[in-house]
Amino acid sequence: MTRQEKAQVIEQLKNKLEDNSFFYLADTSAMSVKQISALRRICFEKGIEIKVVKNTLARKAMETFPEERNYEAVFTALKGTTAILFTDTANLPAKVMKEYRKDGDKPQLKAAYIDTAIFLGDDQLEALSKLKSKEELLGEVIGLLQSPAKNVISALKSGGSTIAGLVKALEERAA
Repeated sequence: MTRQEKAQVIEQLKNKLEDNSFFYLADTSAMSVKQISALRRICFEKGIEIKVVKNTLARKAMETFPEERNYEAVFTALKGTTAILFTDTANLPAKVMKEYRKDGDKPQLKAAYIDTAIFLGDDQLEALSKLKSKEELLGEVIGLLQSPAKNVISALKSGGSTIAGLVKALEERAA
């Protein structure tokens, strides 16, 4: 790879890192071409972009960002074969990896970067797959906000019929 090609790859990675608040580093070594193709297909269908990169180039791209991005914490995971999974939904790659691994133990999670939070090691996969997406959290908040209003309305409706029933019973007694 020439210097110009390396610079181009670094620039592409920088753009990807700039555009994505979430990415996963996975170990795809010991996976056959057929397995990697199947994983790529699943990722493509789910909207996850997967790139196999040289660790040094990924590190150089990450080093260009300010320290508050906390990319240094994932440098320890940049060893061996590394595939970067870029996504807009924090838990989606973990769910895909977990689903794919029903047939084996690959790919292994090296690290996950979720809005400056770092998750290192394959043992974090379960926790990451249970994270709620932004859409799920918004749905829950809206549901919680609507719940008290629904309770008040139903209480008023049921209370109104109770009062009407009492008035009717009192009228019948008086007659």
